[in-house]
Amino acid sequence: MNDPSDPEHRWAPPSETPATTDPIAPPGPAVPSVQSPTVGQQYPPPPATEEVSTDTQPIGPSAPSSAPSPLTTPLTSPTAPTAPTHADRPVRARPSRWVWPVVALLALVVGTVGGVVGGIGYSEWVDDDEPSTQAGPVSTGDLEGVNTQPPLDKPGSVARVAQEVLPSTVQVIAEFEGVEAGATGSGFVLDDRGHVVTNNHVVADAAENDGPIEIVDQDGNRQNATVVGRSPVYDLAVLHVAGAEDLKSASLGRSRTLRVGEPVVAIGAPLGLSSTVTSGIVSALNRPVTTGSTADDSSYINAIQTDAAINPGNSGGPLVNLQGQVVGVNSAIATNGGGSFDEEAGNIGVGFAIPVEQVIVTAEQILESGEAQYPVIGARVQTGGPAQFDGATVDEVLADSPAQDAGLEDGDLITHVNGARVTDGIALIVAIRTHQPGETIEFTVKRDGDERTIAVTLDGEVG
Repeated sequence: MNDPSDPEHRWAPPSETPATTDPIAPPGPAVPSVQSPTVGQQYPPPPATEEVSTDTQPIGPSAPSSAPSPLTTPLTSPTAPTAPTHADRPVRARPSRWVWPVVALLALVVGTVGGVVGGIGYSEWVDDDEPSTQAGPVSTGDLEGVNTQPPLDKPGSVARVAQEVLPSTVQVIAEFEGVEAGATGSGFVLDDRGHVVTNNHVVADAAENDGPIEIVDQDGNRQNATVVGRSPVYDLAVLHVAGAEDLKSASLGRSRTLRVGEPVVAIGAPLGLSSTVTSGIVSALNRPVTTGSTADDSSYINAIQTDAAINPGNSGGPLVNLQGQVVGVNSAIATNGGGSFDEEAGNIGVGFAIPVEQVIVTAEQILESGEAQYPVIGARVQTGGPAQFDGATVDEVLADSPAQDAGLEDGDLITHVNGARVTDGIALIVAIRTHQPGETIEFTVKRDGDERTIAVTLDGEVG
């Protein structure tokens, strides 16, 4: 008979096995470890007929706990326990030789999957926050010799941008009201054929009166320029400078992927001070504005609004992103004189630029035919007086016009163009002019309290 007092036959506590733990038309997580349920060995072992229940826990991180793992309490017997024998003693389980390779393989698989999932999540996050300049090449239609490659591989400092873009920026000096060099503005080199883009209002007087026009490059060299064509409606003009083919052409980007708050740089000759660089942010997009002091010289712009300092003389100069690509042409500034737009006023931090997509379309038309076209519907709308904010009221539908053919009537209130809301007459004109002659667009119209959709195919006029 075994002596229970013999140390060799004393009961020992059971050993524990460690647990493996985007048009308004007018603009890795931490990989959770796989945690196995704790297997509690107990002594004496429960009868074979008793089932041990365990709580399941979803795979995932959990807070550490000092409480023991829940175990099923063994049934107790009212009789005294019998001393164990050698055969009764629990035997420490030894893992098979194949267990550790399997565990290592499982850890490798989990780590790989976690890395892939984390990489996908990071990629999506980066794509959402990546600067807009990374989005695909700009379409330049049939323009030749145009550069669309960003000078900088990734967004750089204002100093780097200035270094790249200043050689492509020029000062434009033109006759104005009979005074030689009476008008000064800015421009940028469009291509490798000596073409320069500027604002129409910078050279309009000289073009109409055959006055002299000059450009001044970064090194101070002066060269004569001639007008290839201009568009008063979009306030754009294309000049040609003979012998300027060696000037560095600017890189054209995309304005449609700009974001409010994104840094931009304006370059030009404000107040006649050539090669001036100012910086700011995109303050707003698709801002309908009109420039010009009279109806005859007004242009309607679906503008990029910026707080980069723009002053008289900046007109026609480039607005660029931090990869050194042109995203707009600076054209107008707001004044504090009753909300008008005046090129003679000073900067108050509200400037407007023509989107580069419109610049490309207009420049292509001018270089192809010497003229630019703009779309019309053949109706007059209210543009003066207090803002309506509820739509554009049609004053008159012209005879034999696209508007009449489509069924528009006097007094109709146009509230949307292709589903994008318009608030007043200027917003409607800007929305229409972001399209091209021949396109069909849809108006949402309110008439006699009813709402309907009317499709209009745009006609075109030169201007």
